[in-house]
Amino acid sequence: MKPFHEMSNVELLTLLIGKQSAGNLGARSLLELFGFSVTRNGLATGEAIASYPLHPSLLAAKELIARCFQERMESGEVLSSPGIVKQFLCSKIGSLEHEVFWCLWLDNRHRLIAAEELFRGTLSQASVYPREIVKRALAVNAAAIILAHNHPSGETEPSTSDIQLTHTIKSAVALVDVRVLDHFVVGGTDAISFAERGLL
Repeated sequence: MKPFHEMSNVELLTLLIGKQSAGNLGARSLLELFGFSVTRNGLATGEAIASYPLHPSLLAAKELIARCFQERMESGEVLSSPGIVKQFLCSKIGSLEHEVFWCLWLDNRHRLIAAEELFRGTLSQASVYPREIVKRALAVNAAAIILAHNHPSGETEPSTSDIQLTHTIKSAVALVDVRVLDHFVVGGTDAISFAERGLL
């Protein structure tokens, strides 16, 4: 067998889903096959409204990749490898068709305690309640937090309300000695960091 890095996409897909399925799906982009960038009417959307059923083996592979990123964050690579955080968030929420708000709870050594969706919204917004974030931070005994939400449109530029909300949450959790380390806006396979932009 050839080394994996020398194989074509179709050859690699054959190992995962069989020759017939790989032949049928091989012309599609990998982003689409793994549910990262299913397109309809020019918008990045999620696996729920794909124009064809996404193969369970590919979805399983995508979930395993996300869990790999999560394990790396649990071992302490959250701040030393911000790219890992971006990749994890893109794999989990980048292609959803509705807006969600996630919190990554960290201990005092900035290792991941948990990553979870706290709020779910519509195509264009999600209602976020800082009081609930404070309650959850205390419940998981977090020392720090990374915020994240997606833009189903694929646009990663933060809005004025995104920036205001971040500062409101930062003030609220500071009252219980929890630091906001970053806020990521995710769109498709891209994400921007408030910390990198100097918005915190």
